[in-house]
Amino acid sequence: MDLRIFTEPQQGASYETLLSVAKATEDLGFDAFFRSDHYLKMGSADGLPGPTDAWITLAGLARETKRIRLGTLMTAGTFRLPGVLAIQVAQVDQMSGGRVELGLGAGWFEEEHKAYGIPFPKEKFARLEEQLAIVTGLWATETGKTFSYDGTYYQLTDSPALPKPAQSKVPVLIGGHGATRTPRLTAQYADEFNIPFASIEDTERQFGRVRAAAEAIGRPAGDLVYSNALVVCVGKDDAEVARRAAALGREVEELKANGLAGSPAEVVDKIGRYGAVGSSRIYLQVMDLDDLDHLELISSQVQSQLADS
Repeated sequence: MDLRIFTEPQQGASYETLLSVAKATEDLGFDAFFRSDHYLKMGSADGLPGPTDAWITLAGLARETKRIRLGTLMTAGTFRLPGVLAIQVAQVDQMSGGRVELGLGAGWFEEEHKAYGIPFPKEKFARLEEQLAIVTGLWATETGKTFSYDGTYYQLTDSPALPKPAQSKVPVLIGGHGATRTPRLTAQYADEFNIPFASIEDTERQFGRVRAAAEAIGRPAGDLVYSNALVVCVGKDDAEVARRAAALGREVEELKANGLAGSPAEVVDKIGRYGAVGSSRIYLQVMDLDDLDHLELISSQVQSQLADS
């Protein structure tokens, strides 16, 4: 089971804070550092000092880290034109020496679009399908040839399809709970399917839909990586779990029901149950980015047990 650290910087984090978390992620042996792509806080957080841009952040981290994978859960398709996004991701992949992964979603948070003057179209999912076709098509175009695309929402004419990523193929992640269109797009374009904040039962059901969608187009279901994103709150004892839950503004029992919370042994057991329904990767949503001791505990008491099992 791969464990990846997943951050939500819109809730309040500077680049320096994210850098410290990314360096801890690397030093403690986690597989990757991922971040959300949002420009506005959610809930009661103050959001200070203000938002950071996902791909600018990852470009900086690409030069400051050496081993960990870097990516987004999920880049909002409404934020960037697909041709520009293909250039940005390819450049950051080059800057990292080939460690980038692109999670791409339709975009959903209307308030942040209003706050920063970003258009919020009605037909977001249909646009996402064209964006996936364009980004992957540009990268797959042989050097020296051109790429054209005549879609409903985007048209590209004789693009040189440059630059190319350092990797021969940048892994593409698609995620969500949609029963039909999401599995279909995943089967067609993705290397990994991620389901966020889902129960074990819902995870098993959605993984089954994705597997069926892949097989329906003649793709082996095993080609895909299947993963979860879950909030994490681990403590050496009940008091430490309660303290960390309070810092998140959440109740311990609710976190245990809906995420990975409790003692290291409890969390290892629950991760195993996700593994039993097909998950091979967990994105640990870490909300208190100043609590690096939390990451150290997860590394030494959770990740180490998973490695030994």
